[in-house]
Amino acid sequence: MSLQVSDKLQNVRGDVFGGLTAAVVALPLSLAFGVASGLGAIEGLYSAVVVGMLAALLGGSKTQISGPTAPLSVAMAVVFVDYADGDLTKALAIVAMAGLIQVLLGALRLGTFVAYTPYAVVSGFTSAVGLIIIVVQVLPFFGTDVALGGALKSLREWPDAITSVDPSALTLGLITLAVCIFWPARLQKFLPPSVGALMAGTLVGVLWLRDAPNIGEVPTGLPDLHIPEIPLGDLGGALPAAVTIALLGSINSLLTARVADSLTRQSHDPNRELMGAGVANVVVALVGGVPGAGATSCTVANVRAGGRSRVSGVLCATILAALVLGLGRYVDSIPHAVLAGILIKIGFDIIDWRYVSHIHRVPRENVVVLALTLGLSIISDLVIAVAVGLVVAALTGARQVERLELDKVISTPLLDMTFLADPDAEDDPAFDLDSDDDPFAARVGLLSLRGSFTAASSTRLFKVINHDMAEHEVVIFDFTDTLHVDDSAALTIGQLADTARDADTQCIVMGMSGMTGTSVHALNVLRYIPEDNFVENLDDARIVARRLLND
Repeated sequence: MSLQVSDKLQNVRGDVFGGLTAAVVALPLSLAFGVASGLGAIEGLYSAVVVGMLAALLGGSKTQISGPTAPLSVAMAVVFVDYADGDLTKALAIVAMAGLIQVLLGALRLGTFVAYTPYAVVSGFTSAVGLIIIVVQVLPFFGTDVALGGALKSLREWPDAITSVDPSALTLGLITLAVCIFWPARLQKFLPPSVGALMAGTLVGVLWLRDAPNIGEVPTGLPDLHIPEIPLGDLGGALPAAVTIALLGSINSLLTARVADSLTRQSHDPNRELMGAGVANVVVALVGGVPGAGATSCTVANVRAGGRSRVSGVLCATILAALVLGLGRYVDSIPHAVLAGILIKIGFDIIDWRYVSHIHRVPRENVVVLALTLGLSIISDLVIAVAVGLVVAALTGARQVERLELDKVISTPLLDMTFLADPDAEDDPAFDLDSDDDPFAARVGLLSLRGSFTAASSTRLFKVINHDMAEHEVVIFDFTDTLHVDDSAALTIGQLADTARDADTQCIVMGMSGMTGTSVHALNVLRYIPEDNFVENLDDARIVARRLLND
């Protein structure tokens, strides 16, 4: 009994330390991501509180800490400028739509499938987010205002920013960046580098370099209630942005949950996780916050500090909520350059250096997907980049599936002297082979379709099989080892049978008893083949082939 009490106390202690540690890590990141989103620092904290609390209570992971993240803050900046035209109400409506889409994905139990997004798309997008953060934050690092509108807009402002550098801002940015990079490893157990950098940079800014631009007056207390609205005519343009935020948030949360699982040996519920994150994003839109998802750095900090239940996530959100209620007078003195320095280090760390460093070993199709996703993210926007990346990844994936499926089509010419001249039929003159016949003739061909066949291979399936069918008078379609045939492949097989009939090539179907659950049976694509030509094994096929050749 005492041992159980001790274990419970140990778990409570771990959850308390985990929640405190996660809150310390989340504070500077939430402020920075709020600024990066274009909504504001306090809006980042609203997200950390609302999303963190609701995802901890409703989500599918016990140890995940949720809040604003780098991908969603960059996506929100794009949505706010390009899709909402700077209209906060419209931007928040898109966030609410994204939350509803996440709830729908979870309700339809599609959580597992969202995680199937190809890694090349995830890597390209993640690396693009890192580059965009660096490019955008160079401006406040030099002491000028952030140029909303994406990486290209910021790049156009670089020459002016470089020629009119604010020495105080640049000094603070360099100090903050140096602290982030060179923070001693032994101190990371007690204080994360981002918190140390925030404290050091802000202290220098308050005591010495006071002329550097800072956040300014920040409201405190409870947030104002926002009613997201979007004109009916704008729904078509807003929906792609909402879908992208929903997918990014879902992938972000599910991947972070998998990281938490690997550290705790627990398992999360992906569908519940999506529904919890979706509800959180709907509510965060009502308070004007940044959309959120699973925050990997905060989650890892929570788990390593001992967090093992939802208590740690709730405690983290509660601590941040307490800070929000009275933090304004402390936050307003934080220099923009300090947050820029923290974000530049985060952006550098976000770039998928491991994948990029092995790019020369990656299949060419994956390199194309990564390059398209990364390039479009920078020159266009994240919404289009993810959409194009998913489409191209699907197409390149279909090509790989096509190769695998066509490799399972085995064409075997059956020599007359071995297949038709059965020793058991030597006494029957009807089956004797003429001595003048070509001993290597193969009037019968065996086409074995092994494995699965889908739309990916249906077009080339027709070309490959039709070519082999033309070389024989009788063709045996062998479905004995066929596992799955979708509608497209089934219709192709029916088209092959019809083509053979038009060319006076006889067809025998073998092993159809195992095809009752496939589209070949459901669509009845072989309806024009006589019932007598359906057999179960090769011996029966031999008898039918003899009959057809002698007719």
